[in-house]
Amino acid sequence: MLSIVIPTLNAGATLAATLDAVSEGDGVEIVIADGGSIDATLAVARARKVRLIAAPRGRGSQLGAGIAASSGEWLLLLHADTRLAPGWFARCVAFMAAQPDCAGYGRFTLDVPAAAARRLERQVAWRSRVLGLPYGDQALLLSRALLAACGGMPPLPLMEDVALVRRIGRHRLRPLDIAAHTSAARWQREGWRRRSARNILCLMLYFLGVPPALLTRLYS
Repeated sequence: MLSIVIPTLNAGATLAATLDAVSEGDGVEIVIADGGSIDATLAVARARKVRLIAAPRGRGSQLGAGIAASSGEWLLLLHADTRLAPGWFARCVAFMAAQPDCAGYGRFTLDVPAAAARRLERQVAWRSRVLGLPYGDQALLLSRALLAACGGMPPLPLMEDVALVRRIGRHRLRPLDIAAHTSAARWQREGWRRRSARNILCLMLYFLGVPPALLTRLYS
């Protein structure tokens, strides 16, 4: 019924916690699409009951490969550093039954107690609700039929989540009452304002037509 697709690239430090968090899903298929990891990612995946495939590097291409290798009628697209809070499976099941023609997104949270993290969470909630732009680190739940109707997964190395939710359309996006805990390491390492400003700049340049392949240099 439900396939979880996770793109990975050197995600050994976070993948185990991500997989442990989704272990409550009874009968859920988990597909990991790896883009060429050289750390512990593959060992972590092989130690668990998941399907592991190799895919062309790039989040959109990896997600597309993982989706093609999965069998569920519904898909949960999840980042390797995002942990879903307990109760996620029951809420997904309820959503699938009640809103089969819509896509659901989780509630973005960061795994640190900093005030800057709470401000960023509020900004993301506003962006998702008002602009209809949830990102991939919030987790995205949608049916395979809806994905096909939207033209499939955009094979982009970056901004694949933005491209997909724009295809879905704000009128078909619904919030899921699921906390998606994401690692704050990138913000802590680079600085809250600097990292957020870089993310916003990447989004603006994407909307202006800059190829995502070029944006990856700015984003990383």
